[in-house]
Amino acid sequence: MGFAKTLSWVLLFAGGLNTAWAEVAQTEAPIEFPSTMAWSAYNLGTTGYNQAVAIGKVLKDNYDTNLRVLPGKNDVSRLLPLQRGRVQFSANGVATYFAQEGVFQFAEKQWGPMRLRIVMASNGESNQALGVAADMGIATYADLRGKRVPYVRGAPALNVTTEAFLACGGLTWDDVERVDFPGYSAMWTGIVNDQVDAAYATTVSGPTRKLEASPRGIFWPPAPHDDPECWARMAKIVPFFTPHMATRGAGISKTNPHEGATYPYPILITLAERDADLVHDLAKIIHIHYDEYKTADPGSIGWAMDRQVFRWVVPFHEGAVRYFKSIGVWDDETQAHNDRLIQRQDVLAQAWQVHKASNPSKEGFADAWLKARIIALDANGFDPIWR
Repeated sequence: MGFAKTLSWVLLFAGGLNTAWAEVAQTEAPIEFPSTMAWSAYNLGTTGYNQAVAIGKVLKDNYDTNLRVLPGKNDVSRLLPLQRGRVQFSANGVATYFAQEGVFQFAEKQWGPMRLRIVMASNGESNQALGVAADMGIATYADLRGKRVPYVRGAPALNVTTEAFLACGGLTWDDVERVDFPGYSAMWTGIVNDQVDAAYATTVSGPTRKLEASPRGIFWPPAPHDDPECWARMAKIVPFFTPHMATRGAGISKTNPHEGATYPYPILITLAERDADLVHDLAKIIHIHYDEYKTADPGSIGWAMDRQVFRWVVPFHEGAVRYFKSIGVWDDETQAHNDRLIQRQDVLAQAWQVHKASNPSKEGFADAWLKARIIALDANGFDPIWR
């Protein structure tokens, strides 16, 4: 069974979450957070940043903890502070998966596969999609042929997902005019200013509203759920998408839904070695104080416990798992899935140490690692995804 299929999305629903679970939670030891906590997140104004700030208000109001949210314009600037200990957590995107795998920029010698863990994630009513300027008359992703498409330097998460949606339309980067940008916000400013014709985002991200309100307008081409060829081409590039009908976003509503794809965003992550009690308590407060921040941003509803996707492509932290078990939403099959993901990280970490020891020079290091990575994963029964 392929890795992408094995790690198919499973939503674990449970009834009576808020009242009964909160009562159980109150019997546990009192929560004590440090006076200051730091997270990295996407740029100012993005839904990921806004949701981090909203949870920060919960920490301040209830636990007298000041949360500093460091905005990062790309994947590296969000994960580097986590790697170097400047932040304890990151409200990150799907670059979490790339960093775990040690691919793209994370194949370089100063990076390597990271032992990342999820605390919780937001699974809202939005999609991730490649939006287009409505004034271009683009109806499908195939219509992007010859159009100007952005490429964000240092942001493989944005670029590979853009590539996946191009693939849905039977296109590659060779079929479009690539325009480079230094960051996510700059890319969206570029589409408003008619420098490009498309840009990737979650449909509720703040910058998408600027395009919607501009003379150009916004349109989200569909990734049709009844088009197996589209989805097969996307799956070869990204293993983490699932079909989803979005009812929230710029130009999207319950009466005008978007047929496309999604994955969790933002994903609150930390390092595997983070203190389990701290992670347990953070997962707990995100759950029990949900009503206090659920309206802070259109995507905030995604943090509800019955929206958590426990069987994804990156494992959950042991502290979070302990909390989920205490409220009865974590079963043996989910534990087995999580253990298998941790085994995958162990294989990657061991292969990285061997590769690093035998390749002291930076020259050719990343290319050689990508080959060693494939060999190690294949040998241990894991799908490398990118060959």
